[in-house]
Amino acid sequence: MSYRRDHRGSRSALFNNLDTLEAGGLRTSSSYSSGIDDHDNEQTMDSLRDRASFLKRLTGGIHEDVETHNRMLDRMDSLVLPVWLTCS
Repeated sequence: MSYRRDHRGSRSALFNNLDTLEAGGLRTSSSYSSGIDDHDNEQTMDSLRDRASFLKRLTGGIHEDVETHNRMLDRMDSLVLPVWLTCS
């Protein structure tokens, strides 16, 4: 559950500048003199790498929560079923 607190502020940052990516934020340089474009591309790639890493951690945390809830439900089922059978 701590992943929610750790990354609550990062969620909005996850989709910052998404419109620039959709509008062609990743560009290829056509000549050697386009060093600025290469720098922009590196920054964009770093941003995408950070976002992918964040999503991986977030989905890993969700998976852990689901596993925990499933174990809890299995334990509840094993406790409630015998009581339900004796009442029937």
